[in-house]
Amino acid sequence: MHKSPIVVLDQVSKSIDNKIIVQPLSLQVSAGNIVALCGGNGAGKSTLLRMIAGIIQPTTGKLTVNGLEHRKKRKEYAECIGYMPDDFHFHQPLSALELLAFYAQLKGVNNERVLQLLEQVGLTEVRHKPASAYSKGMRQRLLFAQALLAKPPLLILDEPTNGLDPYWMDAFIDLLLELKKAGHTVVFSTHQLHIAEKVADQVVFMADGHVLRSAGLRELMQEYPSRGLNGAFSELLSQSIPAKE
Repeated sequence: MHKSPIVVLDQVSKSIDNKIIVQPLSLQVSAGNIVALCGGNGAGKSTLLRMIAGIIQPTTGKLTVNGLEHRKKRKEYAECIGYMPDDFHFHQPLSALELLAFYAQLKGVNNERVLQLLEQVGLTEVRHKPASAYSKGMRQRLLFAQALLAKPPLLILDEPTNGLDPYWMDAFIDLLLELKKAGHTVVFSTHQLHIAEKVADQVVFMADGHVLRSAGLRELMQEYPSRGLNGAFSELLSQSIPAKE
């Protein structure tokens, strides 16, 4: 069954200080799918995610979420999205419980949901501990819970598995698959291609602000049965080098 797109990018690009960070690209994300943006540092993944989340505006092109443009319908646009940044250092002496309760109040979410999410991400026992004292992995789990608070139809997650130990890496995979089953759409960035292999419906390979290839996971795995996504990315990257010279 064909799924309608929830995210549509039409020749979207981003330049900062006259430097092109994301080259013009067109991309669609079908509702209910999990999409993995894969590539190394400097590929443009985080910039692309921030544009979709409405945090920064494209330099050129048109971008819609649920048919909405951020410039025209900011509140409605924002309500469609749960955003998790790559990292965030909590400088205030607030606990995880206080922080989530604060964001819950902003989003009109009750405290029962806060407690449920703290349990889901394994932070119940340390909920009164200052978030500023959390390890990288614990901060990631707190940021993930914050993105899930209002049960948004679209989740934008920037390198969500960074700092997670093997147990929470597996738990994160299970959570993503549960979110998909519940009808959520997820777009996340990662350089850990084995994670993308386990959860993604669609894979977008990026390098130097370009999209090298966007394809279904099944299609890519059929093309590279022995080497998987690592092999696919290595080959696509090697093919792109002469074009850049």
